[in-house]
Amino acid sequence: MTPSVFGNLFTHKTVVITGAGNGIGRAVLIAFHAAGANIIAHLGRHSSYAKDLPDTIKYMTGDFTQATQQQAFIDFVQSHTDTIDVLINNAGTMFGRFPADTLTDEQYTDIVELNQHAVVRITRGLLPQLHAASHKVGNAAIVNTVSISALTGGSPGSSIYSATKAFVSTYSKGLARELAPKQIRVNAVSPGVIDTDFHARYSSAEKLEATRQQIPLQRLGTAADCAPTFLYLAAPALSGYITGQVIEINGGQR
Repeated sequence: MTPSVFGNLFTHKTVVITGAGNGIGRAVLIAFHAAGANIIAHLGRHSSYAKDLPDTIKYMTGDFTQATQQQAFIDFVQSHTDTIDVLINNAGTMFGRFPADTLTDEQYTDIVELNQHAVVRITRGLLPQLHAASHKVGNAAIVNTVSISALTGGSPGSSIYSATKAFVSTYSKGLARELAPKQIRVNAVSPGVIDTDFHARYSSAEKLEATRQQIPLQRLGTAADCAPTFLYLAAPALSGYITGQVIEINGGQR
């Protein structure tokens, strides 16, 4: 594992990450680990995501379309720590492209439960530990993952996914105001088109190439492009006067 550009900035800090099994979440997990953090992670639904994880990382798997699994993760975290310095709400996906006229109640519910309700429930459930860390060290941070589609509405078949990401974006801004007196900062990272298995599942090669040509930097993003911004927003030494912001990582795409 290569040394972190953030050094040991998160040594003795407890970082909780959801959706850390692959893609952006995995890159964020590895980056925090390299910077010295003690990590408690939700990996997603598949136990295979635990392969090659550092032994020091505490983790569980779970299906966050189920409120009971969200609560199980809250309980898991609380059983391992009394304080949380950083909470990264990253779990989320589209499940597919669903046209508005054929969208089923089950599809709608799964998308909203994972991308929206889980963020609210897990944040609510872990706020006591964030408060405890803030009281102890003077600062704690929440960083939520949203999407460029929160601004654009996404492409056909992703309207509900895009709407949930817009919800989290606005929720982050509102929560930042509410928690500022307690010295808990809340920000969001908004990735553009990132070359992960998310787009391998939901976008054709032709669509991705057409998108790439419209990006000023002329390439798709990578998970490694995204990870440093999470660490930056989590570190009071680097971003202690930043809260209520959404940072776009999209190569200049609009």
